[in-house]
Amino acid sequence: MSEKDMLNMKKWAVVGATNDTTKFGYKIYKKLKDHGYIVYPISVKYDEVDGDKAYRELKDLPEKVDVVDFVVNPRIGLSIVKQCADLDIKNIWLQPGTVSEEILQFANNSSIEVVEGCVLVSLS
Repeated sequence: MSEKDMLNMKKWAVVGATNDTTKFGYKIYKKLKDHGYIVYPISVKYDEVDGDKAYRELKDLPEKVDVVDFVVNPRIGLSIVKQCADLDIKNIWLQPGTVSEEILQFANNSSIEVVEGCVLVSLS
């Protein structure tokens, strides 16, 4: 799947969303929101991100998302991609620094589409 195809999907979750405006977890979340996407913040640290209710895990979301954007260390990312498989979420976006062989291999074996790149650049 192309980057463009994934960007055409409108329901996203950002894993690693934060209220720290200097961090990518905030910038990506905000950019998606500002571009009209339905975006859910996934955070173990915050109850709210940018004034929106944050969720601890993907299974806690009120609806199934089309794409999960990873803004977390690959060690954490592996458990997230496994959650995606369990929830039948078929698209993940791996920001720079979030990629590992294990994540790519698991995604491939689970028929999960992967885009590697920066959402901020793609939406600019």
